Amino acid sequence: MKKYQTKLNDFLVDVFHEILRIEESSLRSGEFENISVREMHVIEAVCKAETADDGKNRASDIAAALRISGGTLTTAVIQLEKKGCITRLQDKNDKRIVRLFSTDKGKRADAAHQRFHDDMVADVVAAMSEDELACLAKGLESLQTFFTKKSSQ
Repeated sequence: MKKYQTKLNDFLVDVFHEILRIEESSLRSGEFENISVREMHVIEAVCKAETADDGKNRASDIAAALRISGGTLTTAVIQLEKKGCITRLQDKNDKRIVRLFSTDKGKRADAAHQRFHDDMVADVVAAMSEDELACLAKGLESLQTFFTKKSSQ
């Protein structure tokens, strides 16, 4: 078991950095070259929230979903408004509530980002058997549980 710990740690660190680097690189072309990965994740969260029927597209809901502060989200939203990807609107019934919506450009950026993730997952799935995928999923669930516990401490 011990022999895998260093190898697994090195792998996870390398994969994390590579995903971010390649994801950023894939965004750095064409229409979305001025959108960072962090901004793309805000766009993704807004797109996801506005299509849900639970009304969770309030700025505070988006910040909570991304596990960032309201101030950090506000800074990102200001930049994304300038870049034409996000709009902020006051709630019709409660002016204290700010709701976030993606623009057409934001929706296109989200779709391009989703294609990157779809391609990444498709390559992994194509290279593995059903049993191997089940083992990978179990390991990743364990990793997700670890991060969830750490983030709540």
